[in-house]
Amino acid sequence: MSMITSTIRTNNRWGLRLALGLRLALGLSFPLTLTLSSCSTTPENARQENVLPQIYPDYLGVTIPVNIAPLCFNMADETAQYVDAVITDRHGNSLHGNGEESVDFDLDDWRALLAQNRGDSLSVSVSAKYEDGWHTYRSFTIYVSPDSIDYGICYRLIEPGYEVWSKMGIYERDLSTFDERALIENTQFEGCVNCHSFNRGNSADMSLHIRGKHGATLLRHADGPFTAYNTKTDQTLGFCVYPYWHPSGRYIAYSTNTTNQLFHAADRNRIEVFDTASDLQVYDVDKNELLLSPLLKQDSIYETYPVFSSDGRSLYFCSARALPEGSLQLDSLRYNLCRIDFDPATGTFGNRIDTIVDAAAQHKSVSFPRPSYDGRFLCYTLSDYGQFSIWHHEADLYLLDFSTGESRPMTEVNSADTESFHNWSTNSRWLVFSSRRDDGLFTRPYFCHVDEEGRVSKPFMLPQRNPRQFYRGRFLSFNVPDFIIGPTRFNSHEASGLINDEYRKDFGVR
Repeated sequence: MSMITSTIRTNNRWGLRLALGLRLALGLSFPLTLTLSSCSTTPENARQENVLPQIYPDYLGVTIPVNIAPLCFNMADETAQYVDAVITDRHGNSLHGNGEESVDFDLDDWRALLAQNRGDSLSVSVSAKYEDGWHTYRSFTIYVSPDSIDYGICYRLIEPGYEVWSKMGIYERDLSTFDERALIENTQFEGCVNCHSFNRGNSADMSLHIRGKHGATLLRHADGPFTAYNTKTDQTLGFCVYPYWHPSGRYIAYSTNTTNQLFHAADRNRIEVFDTASDLQVYDVDKNELLLSPLLKQDSIYETYPVFSSDGRSLYFCSARALPEGSLQLDSLRYNLCRIDFDPATGTFGNRIDTIVDAAAQHKSVSFPRPSYDGRFLCYTLSDYGQFSIWHHEADLYLLDFSTGESRPMTEVNSADTESFHNWSTNSRWLVFSSRRDDGLFTRPYFCHVDEEGRVSKPFMLPQRNPRQFYRGRFLSFNVPDFIIGPTRFNSHEASGLINDEYRKDFGVR
Protein backbone atom coordinates (compact mmCIF):
# COMPACT_ATOMS: atom_id res chain seq x y z
CA MET A 1 0.00 0.00 0.00
CA SER A 2 1.42 3.37 -0.97
CA MET A 3 2.01 6.06 1.67
CA ILE A 4 -0.53 8.87 1.50
CA THR A 5 -0.01 12.23 3.17
CA SER A 6 -3.10 14.16 4.20
CA THR A 7 -3.04 17.78 5.26
CA ILE A 8 -5.93 19.42 7.08
CA ARG A 9 -5.85 23.10 7.93
CA THR A 10 -8.59 24.56 10.07
CA ASN A 11 -9.32 27.45 12.39
CA ASN A 12 -11.89 25.33 14.21
CA ARG A 13 -10.50 23.08 16.93
CA TRP A 14 -13.62 20.91 16.80
CA GLY A 15 -12.96 20.25 13.14
CA LEU A 16 -9.44 19.28 14.07
CA ARG A 17 -10.65 16.78 16.65
CA LEU A 18 -13.16 15.40 14.15
CA ALA A 19 -10.32 14.82 11.72
CA LEU A 20 -8.36 13.00 14.39
CA GLY A 21 -11.39 10.87 15.26
CA LEU A 22 -12.02 9.93 11.63
CA ARG A 23 -8.40 8.98 11.17
CA LEU A 24 -8.48 6.68 14.19
CA ALA A 25 -11.87 5.20 13.29
CA LEU A 26 -10.71 4.35 9.77
CA GLY A 27 -7.49 2.83 11.08
CA LEU A 28 -5.38 5.15 8.94
CA SER A 29 -1.67 5.18 9.67
CA PHE A 30 -0.61 7.93 7.27
CA PRO A 31 0.84 11.16 8.67
CA LEU A 32 -1.64 13.89 9.43
CA THR A 33 -0.59 17.52 9.54
CA LEU A 34 -2.54 19.35 12.20
CA THR A 35 -2.48 23.12 12.01
CA LEU A 36 -4.46 25.06 14.58
CA SER A 37 -4.64 28.81 14.19
CA SER A 38 -6.36 30.81 16.91
CA CYS A 39 -6.19 34.04 14.90
CA SER A 40 -5.93 35.07 11.28
CA THR A 41 -2.72 37.00 12.00
CA THR A 42 0.17 35.02 10.52
CA PRO A 43 3.77 35.93 9.66
CA GLU A 44 4.04 37.61 6.24
CA ASN A 45 7.26 38.67 4.52
CA ALA A 46 9.15 37.74 7.70
CA ARG A 47 12.81 38.55 8.02
CA GLN A 48 14.78 35.34 8.60
CA GLU A 49 17.01 35.67 11.66
CA ASN A 50 19.99 33.34 12.10
CA VAL A 51 19.61 33.30 15.89
CA LEU A 52 17.46 31.36 18.31
CA PRO A 53 14.44 33.17 19.75
CA GLN A 54 14.66 34.66 23.21
CA ILE A 55 11.50 33.48 24.93
CA TYR A 56 10.09 33.55 28.47
CA PRO A 57 10.26 31.08 30.07
CA ASP A 58 13.30 29.55 28.40
CA TYR A 59 11.99 26.31 26.89
CA LEU A 60 14.75 25.88 24.30
CA GLY A 61 16.07 22.32 24.30
CA VAL A 62 14.15 21.12 27.34
CA THR A 63 12.94 17.59 28.04
CA ILE A 64 9.28 17.42 29.03
CA PRO A 65 6.86 14.72 30.22
CA VAL A 66 4.33 13.42 27.72
CA ASN A 67 1.51 14.58 30.02
CA ILE A 68 2.65 18.12 30.83
CA ALA A 69 0.49 21.21 30.21
CA PRO A 70 1.21 23.27 27.06
CA LEU A 71 4.48 25.22 27.10
CA CYS A 72 2.92 28.61 26.40
CA PHE A 73 5.49 31.41 26.28
CA ASN A 74 6.12 35.12 25.74
CA MET A 75 8.93 36.80 23.87
CA ALA A 76 11.58 37.93 26.35
CA ASP A 77 11.57 41.26 24.51
CA GLU A 78 8.40 42.98 25.73
CA THR A 79 8.15 45.19 22.65
CA ALA A 80 6.85 42.30 20.55
CA GLN A 81 3.33 43.01 19.27
CA TYR A 82 2.41 39.47 18.35
CA VAL A 83 3.92 36.02 18.73
CA ASP A 84 3.45 32.99 16.49
CA ALA A 85 4.75 29.42 16.86
CA VAL A 86 4.52 26.20 14.89
CA ILE A 87 5.50 22.88 16.47
CA THR A 88 6.32 20.11 13.99
CA ASP A 89 7.22 16.46 14.44
CA ARG A 90 9.29 14.22 12.16
CA HIS A 91 6.15 12.79 10.55
CA GLY A 92 4.91 16.14 9.25
CA ASN A 93 2.29 16.71 11.95
CA SER A 94 2.20 20.25 13.28
CA LEU A 95 0.48 22.43 15.85
CA HIS A 96 0.02 26.16 15.44
CA GLY A 97 -0.41 28.66 18.28
CA ASN A 98 -0.20 32.42 18.59
CA GLY A 99 -1.30 35.45 20.59
CA GLU A 100 -0.71 39.12 21.28
CA GLU A 101 1.18 38.53 24.54
CA SER A 102 1.72 34.80 24.79
CA VAL A 103 1.70 31.85 22.41
CA ASP A 104 -1.32 29.78 23.36
CA PHE A 105 -1.84 26.17 22.33
CA ASP A 106 -5.12 24.32 22.49
CA LEU A 107 -4.93 21.80 25.34
CA ASP A 108 -6.45 18.80 23.53
CA ASP A 109 -4.40 19.32 20.39
CA TRP A 110 -1.22 19.71 22.44
CA ARG A 111 -1.96 16.42 24.20
CA ALA A 112 -2.54 14.66 20.89
CA LEU A 113 0.76 15.87 19.43
CA LEU A 114 2.76 14.86 22.53
CA ALA A 115 1.10 11.44 22.65
CA GLN A 116 2.11 10.79 19.02
CA ASN A 117 5.72 11.75 19.75
CA ARG A 118 6.47 10.06 23.05
CA GLY A 119 10.22 9.40 23.14
CA ASP A 120 10.88 11.69 20.17
CA SER A 121 11.72 15.32 19.47
CA LEU A 122 9.61 18.22 18.28
CA SER A 123 10.81 21.23 16.30
CA VAL A 124 9.53 24.67 17.33
CA SER A 125 9.59 27.61 14.91
CA VAL A 126 8.91 31.05 16.44
CA SER A 127 8.03 34.32 14.72
CA ALA A 128 7.42 37.68 16.37
CA LYS A 129 5.94 40.86 15.02
CA TYR A 130 7.58 44.19 15.92
CA GLU A 131 7.10 47.74 14.64
CA ASP A 132 9.33 46.97 11.66
CA GLY A 133 7.44 43.80 10.75
CA TRP A 134 7.75 40.04 11.29
CA HIS A 135 10.92 38.20 12.30
CA THR A 136 11.31 34.41 12.10
CA TYR A 137 14.00 32.77 14.21
CA ARG A 138 15.96 29.54 14.02
CA SER A 139 13.98 26.52 15.15
CA PHE A 140 14.71 24.79 18.43
CA THR A 141 13.82 21.34 19.72
CA ILE A 142 11.82 19.97 22.64
CA TYR A 143 12.23 16.31 23.61
CA VAL A 144 9.13 14.43 24.76
CA SER A 145 10.24 11.91 27.36
CA PRO A 146 8.57 8.49 27.48
CA ASP A 147 8.56 8.94 31.28
CA SER A 148 5.32 10.52 32.43
CA ILE A 149 5.06 12.84 35.41
CA ASP A 150 2.69 12.58 38.37
CA TYR A 151 -0.80 14.09 38.37
CA GLY A 152 0.26 17.29 40.06
CA ILE A 153 2.19 19.17 42.70
CA CYS A 154 1.17 20.59 46.05
CA TYR A 155 2.79 23.74 47.47
CA ARG A 156 2.39 26.64 49.82
CA LEU A 157 1.96 30.10 48.33
CA ILE A 158 3.42 32.76 50.59
CA GLU A 159 4.67 36.31 50.38
CA PRO A 160 8.48 36.35 50.66
CA GLY A 161 8.34 38.03 54.06
CA TYR A 162 10.54 37.68 57.07
CA GLU A 163 9.35 37.87 60.67
CA VAL A 164 5.60 37.72 60.09
CA TRP A 165 3.17 36.15 57.66
CA SER A 166 0.16 37.47 55.81
CA LYS A 167 -2.34 35.54 53.72
CA MET A 168 -1.06 32.10 52.73
CA GLY A 169 -2.39 28.71 51.84
CA ILE A 170 -1.71 25.21 50.58
CA TYR A 171 -2.61 24.64 46.92
CA GLU A 172 -2.53 21.86 44.38
CA ARG A 173 -1.92 22.17 40.65
CA ASP A 174 -2.83 19.68 37.93
CA LEU A 175 0.36 19.42 35.85
CA SER A 176 -1.50 18.35 32.71
CA THR A 177 -3.65 21.50 32.76
CA PHE A 178 -3.46 24.98 34.25
CA ASP A 179 -5.96 24.18 37.01
CA GLU A 180 -5.05 25.20 40.55
CA ARG A 181 -7.19 24.93 43.66
CA ALA A 182 -6.73 25.89 47.28
CA LEU A 183 -6.73 23.10 49.85
CA ILE A 184 -6.80 25.46 52.80
CA GLU A 185 -5.98 29.14 53.40
CA ASN A 186 -5.28 30.94 56.64
CA THR A 187 -8.29 33.19 56.04
CA GLN A 188 -10.20 30.23 57.51
CA PHE A 189 -8.32 30.45 60.83
CA GLU A 190 -5.72 32.59 62.56
CA GLY A 191 -2.23 31.25 62.02
CA CYS A 192 0.32 29.83 59.61
CA VAL A 193 -0.13 26.68 57.56
CA ASN A 194 2.99 24.72 56.53
CA CYS A 195 4.82 21.36 56.52
CA HIS A 196 2.46 19.55 54.15
CA SER A 197 3.66 16.01 53.50
CA PHE A 198 2.39 12.91 51.71
CA ASN A 199 3.47 9.28 51.56
CA ARG A 200 5.19 9.11 48.16
CA GLY A 201 2.67 11.50 46.67
CA ASN A 202 -0.34 9.58 47.99
CA SER A 203 -2.52 11.97 50.00
CA ALA A 204 -4.24 9.02 51.72
CA ASP A 205 -1.33 9.47 54.16
CA MET A 206 -1.05 13.20 54.84
CA SER A 207 0.46 15.44 57.51
CA LEU A 208 -0.20 19.18 57.75
CA HIS A 209 1.13 21.51 60.44
CA ILE A 210 -0.56 24.65 61.76
CA ARG A 211 1.35 27.27 63.73
CA GLY A 212 -0.01 30.12 65.82
CA LYS A 213 -3.04 30.54 68.05
CA HIS A 214 -4.69 27.34 66.76
CA GLY A 215 -1.50 25.28 66.50
CA ALA A 216 -1.96 21.62 65.59
CA THR A 217 -0.81 18.86 63.28
CA LEU A 218 -3.55 17.39 61.10
CA LEU A 219 -2.93 13.72 60.32
CA ARG A 220 -4.72 11.37 57.96
CA HIS A 221 -3.69 7.73 57.60
CA ALA A 222 -4.91 5.12 55.09
CA ASP A 223 -7.48 7.57 53.74
CA GLY A 224 -9.24 7.79 57.08
CA PRO A 225 -10.51 11.00 58.69
CA PHE A 226 -8.19 13.80 59.77
CA THR A 227 -7.33 14.12 63.45
CA ALA A 228 -5.87 17.23 65.10
CA TYR A 229 -2.85 16.38 67.27
CA ASN A 230 -0.76 18.14 69.88
CA THR A 231 2.70 16.86 68.96
CA LYS A 232 4.57 18.57 71.82
CA THR A 233 5.48 16.30 74.74
CA ASP A 234 7.37 16.70 78.01
CA GLN A 235 10.22 14.61 76.56
CA THR A 236 10.75 16.57 73.34
CA LEU A 237 11.81 20.12 72.49
CA GLY A 238 8.58 21.24 70.91
CA PHE A 239 6.13 20.59 68.13
CA CYS A 240 6.94 18.05 65.42
CA VAL A 241 7.85 19.60 62.06
CA TYR A 242 9.56 18.70 58.75
CA PRO A 243 7.64 15.41 58.33
CA TYR A 244 8.62 12.53 56.05
CA TRP A 245 6.54 9.36 55.72
CA HIS A 246 7.89 5.84 55.92
CA PRO A 247 7.04 3.86 52.73
CA SER A 248 4.86 1.51 54.81
CA GLY A 249 2.72 4.43 55.97
CA ARG A 250 3.10 3.33 59.58
CA TYR A 251 5.77 5.82 60.61
CA ILE A 252 6.50 9.52 60.15
CA ALA A 253 9.95 10.99 60.82
CA TYR A 254 9.86 14.45 62.43
CA SER A 255 12.27 16.97 63.85
CA THR A 256 11.67 19.40 66.68
CA ASN A 257 13.47 22.70 66.34
CA THR A 258 14.05 25.78 68.46
CA THR A 259 14.37 28.31 65.65
CA ASN A 260 15.45 31.95 65.45
CA GLN A 261 15.73 34.55 62.69
CA LEU A 262 17.99 37.51 62.11
CA PHE A 263 18.90 39.94 59.36
CA HIS A 264 22.44 40.13 58.01
CA ALA A 265 24.12 43.51 58.43
CA ALA A 266 26.17 43.15 55.23
CA ASP A 267 25.35 40.04 53.23
CA ARG A 268 23.49 39.43 49.98
CA ASN A 269 21.61 36.70 51.89
CA ARG A 270 18.92 38.89 53.41
CA ILE A 271 17.84 36.78 56.36
CA GLU A 272 19.10 33.79 58.30
CA VAL A 273 16.86 31.18 59.91
CA PHE A 274 18.82 29.00 62.31
CA ASP A 275 18.35 26.48 65.08
CA THR A 276 19.57 26.83 68.65
CA ALA A 277 18.44 23.27 69.41
CA SER A 278 16.95 20.42 67.36
CA ASP A 279 16.27 16.70 67.74
CA LEU A 280 14.72 13.87 65.73
CA GLN A 281 12.00 11.36 66.48
CA VAL A 282 9.81 8.90 64.60
CA TYR A 283 6.06 8.74 65.15
CA ASP A 284 4.34 5.33 65.16
CA VAL A 285 0.96 6.09 63.61
CA ASP A 286 -0.59 2.77 64.67
CA LYS A 287 0.39 3.06 68.33
CA ASN A 288 0.27 6.86 68.64
CA GLU A 289 3.78 6.90 70.08
CA LEU A 290 6.93 8.88 69.44
CA LEU A 291 9.99 6.65 69.11
CA LEU A 292 13.12 8.25 70.54
CA SER A 293 16.82 7.46 70.40
CA PRO A 294 19.53 9.05 72.58
CA LEU A 295 21.73 9.25 69.48
CA LEU A 296 19.18 11.62 67.91
CA LYS A 297 18.68 13.78 71.02
CA GLN A 298 22.19 15.00 71.77
CA ASP A 299 22.46 18.54 73.17
CA SER A 300 25.84 18.99 71.47
CA ILE A 301 24.39 18.18 68.03
CA TYR A 302 21.68 19.79 65.91
CA GLU A 303 19.71 17.17 63.96
CA THR A 304 17.12 18.15 61.37
CA TYR A 305 15.40 17.29 58.04
CA PRO A 306 14.88 13.52 58.56
CA VAL A 307 13.92 11.32 55.56
CA PHE A 308 13.50 7.57 55.22
CA SER A 309 15.39 5.58 52.61
CA SER A 310 13.39 4.02 49.78
CA ASP A 311 13.38 0.63 51.55
CA GLY A 312 12.48 2.21 54.90
CA ARG A 313 15.46 0.68 56.70
CA SER A 314 17.55 3.84 57.06
CA LEU A 315 16.90 7.34 58.32
CA TYR A 316 18.89 10.10 56.64
CA PHE A 317 19.18 13.54 58.25
CA CYS A 318 21.32 16.66 58.53
CA SER A 319 23.60 17.02 61.54
CA ALA A 320 25.81 19.84 62.82
CA ARG A 321 27.85 20.53 65.94
CA ALA A 322 25.94 22.91 68.17
CA LEU A 323 27.15 26.48 68.49
CA PRO A 324 28.47 27.58 71.88
CA GLU A 325 25.72 29.08 74.01
CA GLY A 326 25.12 32.71 73.03
CA SER A 327 27.23 32.44 69.88
CA LEU A 328 26.01 33.93 66.61
CA GLN A 329 28.90 32.70 64.48
CA LEU A 330 26.38 31.32 62.01
CA ASP A 331 28.90 31.07 59.17
CA SER A 332 30.60 28.29 61.14
CA LEU A 333 27.37 26.27 61.49
CA ARG A 334 27.68 23.51 58.89
CA TYR A 335 25.55 20.39 58.50
CA ASN A 336 26.65 16.98 57.24
CA LEU A 337 24.44 14.33 55.67
CA CYS A 338 24.16 11.40 58.11
CA ARG A 339 22.22 8.16 58.47
CA ILE A 340 21.13 5.72 61.16
CA ASP A 341 19.59 2.26 60.79
CA PHE A 342 15.87 1.86 61.41
CA ASP A 343 14.02 -1.41 61.88
CA PRO A 344 10.40 -0.97 60.76
CA ALA A 345 9.39 -4.33 62.27
CA THR A 346 10.30 -3.23 65.81
CA GLY A 347 10.43 0.55 65.50
CA THR A 348 14.00 0.63 66.82
CA PHE A 349 17.10 2.55 65.75
CA GLY A 350 20.67 1.42 65.11
CA ASN A 351 23.49 1.99 67.59
CA ARG A 352 25.71 4.23 65.45
CA ILE A 353 25.47 7.23 63.14
CA ASP A 354 27.32 7.23 59.82
CA THR A 355 28.40 10.37 57.97
CA ILE A 356 27.46 10.01 54.29
CA VAL A 357 28.51 13.46 53.03
CA ASP A 358 31.10 15.35 55.10
CA ALA A 359 30.16 18.81 53.91
CA ALA A 360 31.77 20.56 56.88
CA ALA A 361 35.18 19.33 55.70
CA GLN A 362 34.49 21.23 52.45
CA HIS A 363 33.36 24.33 54.41
CA LYS A 364 29.85 23.67 53.10
CA SER A 365 26.51 22.69 54.61
CA VAL A 366 23.80 20.18 53.58
CA SER A 367 20.06 20.72 53.74
CA PHE A 368 16.87 19.13 52.35
CA PRO A 369 18.04 15.56 51.58
CA ARG A 370 15.55 13.71 49.36
CA PRO A 371 16.18 10.08 48.25
CA SER A 372 14.67 8.87 44.98
CA TYR A 373 12.03 6.20 45.46
CA ASP A 374 13.91 3.68 43.29
CA GLY A 375 16.79 3.73 45.79
CA ARG A 376 19.38 4.95 43.28
CA PHE A 377 19.96 8.63 44.11
CA LEU A 378 19.67 11.24 46.80
CA CYS A 379 19.37 14.92 45.96
CA TYR A 380 20.38 17.56 48.48
CA THR A 381 21.07 21.28 48.70
CA LEU A 382 24.58 22.53 49.41
CA SER A 383 25.24 26.04 50.68
CA ASP A 384 28.04 27.83 52.51
CA TYR A 385 26.58 27.39 56.00
CA GLY A 386 23.38 26.82 57.96
CA GLN A 387 20.36 24.67 57.15
CA PHE A 388 17.81 27.15 55.77
CA SER A 389 19.09 27.63 52.25
CA ILE A 390 16.07 29.44 50.79
CA TRP A 391 17.75 32.84 51.14
CA HIS A 392 21.25 31.59 50.31
CA HIS A 393 21.97 32.77 46.79
CA GLU A 394 24.97 30.42 46.53
CA ALA A 395 22.83 27.34 47.28
CA ASP A 396 23.00 24.60 44.62
CA LEU A 397 21.60 21.11 44.13
CA TYR A 398 23.82 18.03 44.38
CA LEU A 399 23.17 14.44 43.39
CA LEU A 400 24.45 11.50 45.43
CA ASP A 401 24.67 8.23 43.48
CA PHE A 402 24.17 5.35 45.92
CA SER A 403 25.71 2.87 43.47
CA THR A 404 29.07 4.65 43.62
CA GLY A 405 28.81 6.72 46.81
CA GLU A 406 29.87 9.81 44.85
CA SER A 407 28.23 13.22 44.85
CA ARG A 408 28.33 15.78 42.10
CA PRO A 409 26.88 19.24 41.55
CA MET A 410 23.84 19.22 39.27
CA THR A 411 25.39 21.73 36.89
CA GLU A 412 22.63 21.06 34.37
CA VAL A 413 20.06 22.72 36.65
CA ASN A 414 22.03 25.02 38.96
CA SER A 415 21.98 28.76 38.32
CA ALA A 416 23.65 31.88 39.65
CA ASP A 417 20.85 32.20 42.20
CA THR A 418 19.20 30.02 44.83
CA GLU A 419 18.30 26.39 44.19
CA SER A 420 16.69 25.00 47.30
CA PHE A 421 13.83 22.67 48.25
CA HIS A 422 13.11 19.72 45.94
CA ASN A 423 11.20 16.44 45.64
CA TRP A 424 11.10 13.35 43.40
CA SER A 425 8.23 12.10 41.28
CA THR A 426 6.95 8.66 42.22
CA ASN A 427 8.68 7.02 39.24
CA SER A 428 11.98 8.71 40.29
CA ARG A 429 12.48 10.22 36.84
CA TRP A 430 11.44 13.82 37.53
CA LEU A 431 12.62 16.32 40.08
CA VAL A 432 10.73 19.46 41.07
CA PHE A 433 12.86 22.12 42.73
CA SER A 434 12.58 25.70 43.97
CA SER A 435 14.70 28.40 42.38
CA ARG A 436 15.01 32.18 42.59
CA ARG A 437 16.74 32.41 39.19
CA ASP A 438 13.78 34.20 37.63
CA ASP A 439 14.12 37.50 39.51
CA GLY A 440 16.16 36.80 42.65
CA LEU A 441 13.18 37.42 44.94
CA PHE A 442 10.43 34.87 44.36
CA THR A 443 10.84 31.11 44.33
CA ARG A 444 9.37 29.41 41.26
CA PRO A 445 8.99 25.66 40.65
CA TYR A 446 11.19 24.08 37.97
CA PHE A 447 11.30 20.52 36.68
CA CYS A 448 14.09 18.37 35.25
CA HIS A 449 14.39 14.78 34.07
CA VAL A 450 16.89 12.42 35.73
CA ASP A 451 17.46 9.15 33.86
CA GLU A 452 18.58 5.80 35.28
CA GLU A 453 22.26 6.73 34.90
CA GLY A 454 21.90 10.11 36.59
CA ARG A 455 21.95 12.19 33.41
CA VAL A 456 19.99 15.38 34.04
CA SER A 457 18.08 17.45 31.50
CA LYS A 458 17.78 21.21 31.20
CA PRO A 459 15.08 22.41 33.63
CA PHE A 460 11.84 24.13 32.67
CA MET A 461 9.55 26.39 34.68
CA LEU A 462 6.02 25.34 35.66
CA PRO A 463 3.90 26.16 32.56
CA GLN A 464 1.27 28.90 32.72
CA ARG A 465 -1.24 30.12 30.15
CA ASN A 466 0.43 33.55 30.01
CA PRO A 467 3.71 33.15 31.94
CA ARG A 468 4.81 36.79 32.14
CA GLN A 469 1.39 37.99 33.21
CA PHE A 470 1.03 35.18 35.73
CA TYR A 471 4.41 35.39 37.43
CA ARG A 472 4.70 39.17 37.42
CA GLY A 473 1.17 39.64 38.66
CA ARG A 474 1.45 37.14 41.49
CA PHE A 475 3.77 38.39 44.21
CA LEU A 476 3.99 35.03 45.94
CA SER A 477 6.64 32.35 46.34
CA PHE A 478 6.01 28.66 45.67
CA ASN A 479 7.14 27.00 48.88
CA VAL A 480 7.89 23.26 49.46
CA PRO A 481 6.62 21.80 46.17
CA ASP A 482 5.78 18.09 46.40
CA PHE A 483 4.36 15.68 43.86
CA ILE A 484 0.89 14.17 44.28
CA ILE A 485 -0.44 11.17 42.35
CA GLY A 486 -4.02 12.47 42.27
CA PRO A 487 -6.32 15.12 43.75
CA THR A 488 -5.90 15.27 47.51
CA ARG A 489 -9.60 14.95 48.40
CA PHE A 490 -9.03 17.60 51.06
CA ASN A 491 -12.14 19.15 52.61
CA SER A 492 -11.13 22.63 53.72
CA HIS A 493 -14.39 23.18 55.66
CA GLU A 494 -13.82 20.08 57.77
CA ALA A 495 -10.12 20.90 58.23
CA SER A 496 -10.78 24.47 59.35
CA GLY A 497 -13.36 23.12 61.78
CA LEU A 498 -10.72 20.87 63.36
CA ILE A 499 -8.22 23.73 63.49
CA ASN A 500 -10.63 26.16 65.13
CA ASP A 501 -11.81 23.55 67.61
CA GLU A 502 -9.93 23.41 70.92
CA TYR A 503 -9.60 19.61 70.98
CA ARG A 504 -6.14 18.14 70.34
CA LYS A 505 -5.14 14.51 70.69
CA ASP A 506 -1.78 14.15 72.46
CA PHE A 507 1.19 12.20 71.14
CA GLY A 508 2.43 9.45 73.40
CA VAL A 509 6.12 8.58 73.89
CA ARG A 510 7.74 5.16 74.03
